[in-house]
Amino acid sequence: MKALGCDSGVTKSTVSRICADIDREVTPVRQRPLGHVAFPYVFRDATYVKARVDHQVVSRAVVIAIGVSAPGGREVLGVDVGDSEVEVFWTAFLTSLKDRGMSGVELVISDAHRSLQASIRKMMQGSAWRRCRVHLLRNVLAHVPLGQAEMVAAFVDTI
Repeated sequence: MKALGCDSGVTKSTVSRICADIDREVTPVRQRPLGHVAFPYVFRDATYVKARVDHQVVSRAVVIAIGVSAPGGREVLGVDVGDSEVEVFWTAFLTSLKDRGMSGVELVISDAHRSLQASIRKMMQGSAWRRCRVHLLRNVLAHVPLGQAEMVAAFVDTI
């Protein structure tokens, strides 16, 4: 906090209050019905954040699903937090979306995480899967010398 120019700091109770306020706003989004429109395109991803669990700071997976309706409207369909991206966690997440009415999914776009792919095959039968362009490009550039990354990225972009 001092680095941000706040000499007074932030108390644990302030952090707890802020988190409770966020929970009150996020919970209705996480529980709302999704049957109002079909989402033919669904993007899925995860990121890892540090969180305090049982008095220890651990890495937790934050997963998100964003649906795109036929007219092009985008909605956050769901967000959840788990220990990691294991298939059981992804399956429970997808089950919760389906239970809330998510339907009409034709294409799922995500990274190539094997657990997520297995869960999509199991829970979203009949839906196609495609690898996210951004994740593919990151994976390609990880094998390219730094001096050639810009040229390779431009080449991949034309494909």
